Amino acid sequence: MSVVINTNYAATIASNNLSASNTSLQRSLNRLSSGSKIVSPSDDAGGLAVSMKLSSAVKNSGANISILGNGVSFLQTQDGALKVAGEILTRMAELGTLASDPTKGASDISNYDTEFVALKAQLTSIAGSTFNGVALFGSGTISADGVSMTKAALTTAVSSVTSASTASAGGAAASTAITTVATERAQNGAEQSRLGFAAELETVGKANMEAANSRIIDVDVAEESTQLARYNILVQSGTAMLAQANQSANIALKLLQ
Repeated sequence: MSVVINTNYAATIASNNLSASNTSLQRSLNRLSSGSKIVSPSDDAGGLAVSMKLSSAVKNSGANISILGNGVSFLQTQDGALKVAGEILTRMAELGTLASDPTKGASDISNYDTEFVALKAQLTSIAGSTFNGVALFGSGTISADGVSMTKAALTTAVSSVTSASTASAGGAAASTAITTVATERAQNGAEQSRLGFAAELETVGKANMEAANSRIIDVDVAEESTQLARYNILVQSGTAMLAQANQSANIALKLLQ
């Protein structure tokens, strides 16, 4: 090989190798310090795009899980109201039967009617119950959960039991309302079960998407630590070799002495 002064080919190659090793070392340091394999888009442009979509899907799943949980809470609150309404209607039916007894006098019937009217007022109050400002019992299907319980189901056609005939009618109306409430409680339970399974499915899907995103974006610390040690050694050895290459030009000076 020729001995020259103006061009130090060995030093140029050593410098290029040192630069490449130093770049790799810095990339490895950035990955370990951030915990991410993709520190900049140039690291994995396609992977970054996929990761962004997966991250968005994961957040949406989290929001859906929260919504489903709120739906279950709504249904549980509604069922609690229906349970109490059923108890009230049972008592109203009983009062209607008692007031229709021919052995009861006007004062007795009046006493039954007092409780009957008070319970009917309580039913009206329950029918107007809300959950975070949303009516538990609307005029039609409740969009939050699909249960079609209406306020009308929590009322009776008879407003009082002031006579034997109205007492009998009031008891019958309350019994009919009990059947409606029982059906709605069954539907409520079915809706709770459905939302429970939907939340379970959403949770599983969210976990799987998080795992998929992790494989794209998260750095393997053990593997990257090994690479860091490798690049660190290359930088140190490259620095030493560059210094050695720069000294090789001194051979030409010895030839001139």
